Amino acid sequence: MAGDAWLNEHDAGARLAQDIMEKINERNKQNKNSTSYSKLNAQIRSSMKQFSSKLNKLRDDLMKLSTSYHITQREVDRRQIMMDNLKTKEKQMEAAFRHDNSDTRYSLLGTGTSQSGYNAWGIGQEEPEEYRGVTSQDIRQQQQSIIREQDQGLDVLSNAIARQKQMALDIGDEVDAQNDLLDDIIDHTDQTGERLLKETRHIAIVDRKSNTCCYWVIIILLFIAIVVIAAVPFHGKA
Repeated sequence: MAGDAWLNEHDAGARLAQDIMEKINERNKQNKNSTSYSKLNAQIRSSMKQFSSKLNKLRDDLMKLSTSYHITQREVDRRQIMMDNLKTKEKQMEAAFRHDNSDTRYSLLGTGTSQSGYNAWGIGQEEPEEYRGVTSQDIRQQQQSIIREQDQGLDVLSNAIARQKQMALDIGDEVDAQNDLLDDIIDHTDQTGERLLKETRHIAIVDRKSNTCCYWVIIILLFIAIVVIAAVPFHGKA
């Protein structure tokens, strides 16, 4: 049933929240400059995004169940409370995640920040979340790595465009060659058609001449026959 599926999704979300909190506690035990810390930090970010997606899906599914009357209003209210509890856990996770990620450089310089993110001069000093706990050298290396990757990507794209251009030129040359071949075929076809018409006229002329010759032969034979017939009685009287 859809209700059972929703409860299963809720339980999976609750287990994911517990796993995230355990990873945050484990991360806090690591040195901020260590590989383990960075690895756990990345895993936590990914898991928190997954948890947020689960919450959105649970909310949408609960709305569909409510509007389709597959569950009672009392059950809807109960599940809404369960959703609120998960939302509270999400806020707690975000707070715990940010707490150990807060930058300590200002406190070392005697300009510590308050919870609102302002220093002693009242200027907001809260850094983007992805740069918290990262040194300037690390940021510079990341930027250089990103630039190198972008350059490599541009080189690959340039090579691909060059290949596509060459392919287009080759296709254009092939089309021109095929057009020339078609023109030659059309010319030969026209010439062949003209020759066929000429030969057809010749055959017609020969046919007419042949018929005329037959007529003359028949006339001559008839004439000879008449002469012979006319001559036979004459010799009999003599």
